[in-house]
Amino acid sequence: MILTGLAVGAVLGIVMQRGRFCVTGMLRDIFLQRSWRTIVALFIVISVHAVGIAALTSLGVIAPEYSTFAPVAVIGGGFIFGLGIILAGGCASGTWFRSAEGLIGSWFALIFYALSAAAMNTGALTWLNTGLKSYDTSLTTLPATFGVSAWAFAIPLAIGTALAARHFLATEKKAATLQNVPFWKRPLHIYTAGALVGLIGVIAWPLSAAAGRNSGLGITTPSANLANFTVTGDLGRIDWGVMLVLGLFLGAFAAAKATGEFRLRVPDATTATRAVVGGCMMGVGAALAGGCTVGNGMVQTALFSYQGWIALLFIALGVGAGAKLWLKPAAAPAGTPEQTYSTDESIADSNETPASAEDKVLPATPGFAVATGAVALKTAPRVTKARPLGRGRYALDQMGAVCPFPLIETKDVLATLETGEELVIDFDCTQGTETIPQWAAENDHDVTDFHATGDASWQITIRKG
Repeated sequence: MILTGLAVGAVLGIVMQRGRFCVTGMLRDIFLQRSWRTIVALFIVISVHAVGIAALTSLGVIAPEYSTFAPVAVIGGGFIFGLGIILAGGCASGTWFRSAEGLIGSWFALIFYALSAAAMNTGALTWLNTGLKSYDTSLTTLPATFGVSAWAFAIPLAIGTALAARHFLATEKKAATLQNVPFWKRPLHIYTAGALVGLIGVIAWPLSAAAGRNSGLGITTPSANLANFTVTGDLGRIDWGVMLVLGLFLGAFAAAKATGEFRLRVPDATTATRAVVGGCMMGVGAALAGGCTVGNGMVQTALFSYQGWIALLFIALGVGAGAKLWLKPAAAPAGTPEQTYSTDESIADSNETPASAEDKVLPATPGFAVATGAVALKTAPRVTKARPLGRGRYALDQMGAVCPFPLIETKDVLATLETGEELVIDFDCTQGTETIPQWAAENDHDVTDFHATGDASWQITIRKG
């Protein structure tokens, strides 16, 4: 019966990978982009989940057990988890599916997330987990507090979410899509992915309960159990939840391979170190809070538990603090000498054939200004982080940079360009295929070219509007 967990996990992995469905990015957008568009996708998950769970509970199909609210553990754990997912580059489920895309940095985060969660639940750090959870308020859910049915919260939430989704869909500017790519290789709209994740969560609960695990979707405890099994060989640790996370990995891997989005990508030392530290913080924080962005942010919120909503709030605050601390554009190279040219060199360059579209991947001379009726004198590039291609075009190499840095650097460099100048960005962050063109559309910049350059690598050209 636990094999149903593998099947549910595989479908979940496919949907999350194709929808670039990472709650870290949704929360991060609130602080970095001042945008609430993507977080609505999480509320779609919660709303679908809440209606489905209320229906299954009313029909007697499932009988959820409700967590009590331990404020110190939930608040502290949620905040630590929020900080950790910024360093790790993704939430718990996001780290699983990004690992399946070949991001070795996510492998580091995932390993240390599972090990630290296991240490908190059953290992050397159980004293910390138990101690911080000792202050318990006995509060369970909002419906229980007010003595009403869960429907009293589920229906208003679903209506409010539907109105928010309608608003953003109506005002959403159409972003550029990959050129010459069949529709099945294109990402799912994030709201479609949210509805599917919510539906999968509803289906998951009775299947999990039938296998002896009275819960729905979950990532932290299954990851900890998998780590325990790997270390001890205890088959008792292999349950429906473990099969779920294994299925999530396999489904995401299959989706990435089928669409040309899998490629092994080795992180630099800074990214690797952040992944390890972030993974440890994720495991400790999620264990304290009683769940991650799935267990708390999707399941407990759908049950309208105090734990779920307060944990989600403090995860968001942790993400905001982490974004302010660590998500900044790189400084321009220090000590870059001013480039000067002789008059003869300037005249020689002004007689060359203008750069064509194909020149974007070839070395080119810096741009130059032309004075009417005078000799064309070349000037030093105004952008030191991007390579000048000539004729008002620049190249920005973001290969190897993890999300959200390709977008952060794109914004930083584009801000220095003049209207009408172009920036050519090479990147291999899967999430960037959605975030970069969407940001360009929302800020009235034109995408003049967007295509894949190989497995899990893309090039997009943005003309500043």
